[in-house]
Amino acid sequence: MDFFVRKQNQPVHLYRTAIIDIGSNSVRLVVYSGPRRNPALIFNEKVMAGLGRLLAETGAIDEAAMKRAIQALERFRIVAREMDVDETVCVATAAVRDASNGEEFTRKVRALGLDIIILSGDDEARISGLGVLSAIPQADGIVGDLGGGSLDLARIGNGTVLETATLPLGVLRAAAVRQGDAMTLAGAFRQMTAPYPWLGAHPGKPFYLVGGSWRAFARLDMHLTAYPLRVLNEYRIDLSRPEAVLTGFRAMEKDTVRRATGLAPSRIETLPDAIALLQLMREHVQPSEFIVSSYGLREGLLYARMDDDVRQRDPLLVAADRYGQLQSRFGEDSQPLFDWISRVFPDDPPQWQRWLKAACHLSDVAWQASPDFRAERGLEIALHGNWVGIDIIGRSMIGQALYTNFGGGPRPFPLKTHVASPEMLDRAIGWGLAMRLAQRLAAGTHDVLERSQLNQVGGSLQLVLDPTDAPLYGEVVERRLRRLAQFLGLEAALSLG
Repeated sequence: MDFFVRKQNQPVHLYRTAIIDIGSNSVRLVVYSGPRRNPALIFNEKVMAGLGRLLAETGAIDEAAMKRAIQALERFRIVAREMDVDETVCVATAAVRDASNGEEFTRKVRALGLDIIILSGDDEARISGLGVLSAIPQADGIVGDLGGGSLDLARIGNGTVLETATLPLGVLRAAAVRQGDAMTLAGAFRQMTAPYPWLGAHPGKPFYLVGGSWRAFARLDMHLTAYPLRVLNEYRIDLSRPEAVLTGFRAMEKDTVRRATGLAPSRIETLPDAIALLQLMREHVQPSEFIVSSYGLREGLLYARMDDDVRQRDPLLVAADRYGQLQSRFGEDSQPLFDWISRVFPDDPPQWQRWLKAACHLSDVAWQASPDFRAERGLEIALHGNWVGIDIIGRSMIGQALYTNFGGGPRPFPLKTHVASPEMLDRAIGWGLAMRLAQRLAAGTHDVLERSQLNQVGGSLQLVLDPTDAPLYGEVVERRLRRLAQFLGLEAALSLG
């Protein structure tokens, strides 16, 4: 006789999209799976084929680069098939678009069974702009996507792309144009930007950095400044840093740069040209700061395919909700937990409430870890998870809440330099103590939370329970209620009714 009631779980197929991005520097396959608004990246491979390496000199893709790219694409096609993807999008950018033998390359790609789309420069700029908006919905400024063959620019604001431009001045072409003379590069830049007066018409707004070469610059800046968290998306860089980074780069051995940043040799070689182009953009655009976006063309292709209602969803909350349910014990909606806790902190600004909601989504993610390391596991997920729509301060507050929730105590989590203020960390500790109380009261389930309330009444923190739930008020629950109340400067109280 079977004494256990078992649920019949059917495997769920999550929608998978493969993006094949044929650029001037690299050929890359990225596969995404999960919620349409912010799917998880489940596979990422690139080959530095260098299709645009000799383009400025010969006007053509050289034979070795073409062969290497085709071999990579043949592998990518098979990998995507074996991963049972629902959709494959294959795009090519400046090198293929501008090469005299671009049509020959395109025929070879189509012979592999890939439906290649050659993007125009304006297409590239628009889609890269959409990629930034996908990761940073409130972005308002100018996007610069620096590739090997082109620099694609977009003016974004109010959730849309307003203007676009493309310059045939990618990092590989910049080296050929400059030929050791920065004035030659500056002159070419002025000539190329002249038809786009809007580029200089929005001073004082951020300039968003997209593309591997500018991400390489950001990684080196992180190393030189000993930045406490190695997460690129929404990393903010002062306008004075290009010169400092270039000076630091020239003082380092190439192997030292590679070990410190993890950059490929090809990125290291082109870094001075990437910085030179950034300096020219700074002078022309006069931005307030540089902000790195880890999302660009590939994510923009996904974003362009979304319905409007999907685009309006919060990418951080969508991703945190999905991950939290996958990792939690019971897979329940965390809305009751958020409602239960947020009553204690009614004056939190909207951004803090949003971070609290994300923390609630993740409030059960570390239960499979060793009890001795659950606090560290929760912290690691918040700080290093592949989240977008959040900066380092938000990551720190969510990390602090989870660290406290999983037993780290009412103290700031260990980090050499905190970017969040003491006031912010104190608030996140309060969230974590409230989560810890809720977890013990309801054992990780949510029905009890919907039948109870946690309120500030005068100078007391009052837990209100249904009389039938009175036995749940055990000594551990009482202790955790008292600990939260003391942290908030209140008296603990129980009410049945």
